[in-house]
Amino acid sequence: MAIAAVASAAYQAAAKMGGAAASSAASPTGAGFGDFLTSAMKDAIGSMKGGEQAAAQQAAGKGDMVSVVNAVNQAELTLDTVVAVRDKVITAYQSIMQMPI
Repeated sequence: MAIAAVASAAYQAAAKMGGAAASSAASPTGAGFGDFLTSAMKDAIGSMKGGEQAAAQQAAGKGDMVSVVNAVNQAELTLDTVVAVRDKVITAYQSIMQMPI
């Protein structure tokens, strides 16, 4: 059930990104790819901090287990996504560097 909620949230986030990309393509002064990456990294860091805070609250006896598990699961998914994107970027860079000039 939690996976369906995460998938739904990811789909909605992707739909928002598609709309933002279309609107920024129409206006020449729109946000660039660097701004998108900065925003995505800030969101990832926020997700990781949320998981840490929920775990700390549970350790102190102030949080409920369901919210802690959800926050930690979201942080884990975020970390997995960041690592996968990093791996793809490194692979693409290595592929470009091996191209003959």
